[in-house]
Amino acid sequence: MANGGPVEHGFPHLETVRAAVTALYRRLSYDTIHQFAASVPPVDVAFCDTDDLHLGTQRVARELVRHYRLPDARMIVAFREMEHAAHVELAAGPEYFVELNDRFRTHRRDIGAALAHEIMHVYLHRLDLSFRGTRANEILTDTATTYLGAGWLLLDAYREDAASSQKLGYLTPEEFGYVLAKRSLVFGEDPSTWFTSPQAYTAYVRGREQALHDERQPPLTAAGWAGRRRYARDRRHAQDRGHGEDRRLAAVVASAADPPYTFAPDPRGPLRVTFPCPTCHQRIRVPVKGRVRARCGLCRTVLECDT
Repeated sequence: MANGGPVEHGFPHLETVRAAVTALYRRLSYDTIHQFAASVPPVDVAFCDTDDLHLGTQRVARELVRHYRLPDARMIVAFREMEHAAHVELAAGPEYFVELNDRFRTHRRDIGAALAHEIMHVYLHRLDLSFRGTRANEILTDTATTYLGAGWLLLDAYREDAASSQKLGYLTPEEFGYVLAKRSLVFGEDPSTWFTSPQAYTAYVRGREQALHDERQPPLTAAGWAGRRRYARDRRHAQDRGHGEDRRLAAVVASAADPPYTFAPDPRGPLRVTFPCPTCHQRIRVPVKGRVRARCGLCRTVLECDT
């Protein structure tokens, strides 16, 4: 939790975020992910200063448990002084104990954001899905919270001006916006109308630009002229050399660590190109033979390609 301190911006964790989206599709399946097509509505997690602190917190926790489809998980919530925003004990259940930072006694509208992250820890624990290392695992939790419909609360808790700042979670505001935009492209949902923080809306717009950039990478037909020209050059070099040497592109966005595509020979046929699915980021392999329609086997996205 950034409380008055500097807030990190940009896309420094983009590679881990993309890996987290892929992991969700692999562990949950297409059908399960599409059970979360509707986000947590603002009315279900609204919390005003006149609400009883503990009763209101229990109410919001129950709504999030219901959203995550955790009927057996009962949340016991307490408040205490701590460095982080919250903490959850991942015991065997059926009860889970969540501690919230004392700050939320007076910042009640952000209680839903803190609970959304902690209850997602319970959800992932039950799935036995985790990443190695604390930071990577927390990024997985933020990404899952957002992709499964509750992370807009975390982005809306981001506020920053010349005198103060607040941000919850391990993702930057722009990365939260990126995952929200990825979700929006899949489910046709517009979360921007729910933001009460103007800074959150700005971060969402920047994240959406990055998400749309993923949709315009060659060999997708939506790629721009410069990308298509670069792709044609690399394809020609791979074909001329005949040994399938990988050709890495300079990423247009500095934080995009993976190359948009690689070429590899196929002893049974033509040269093949491998590239990430713009929806789930699983790598797809198709022959280099012009116009091709590919279907991602993981997220079922149909991709129009010009290889």
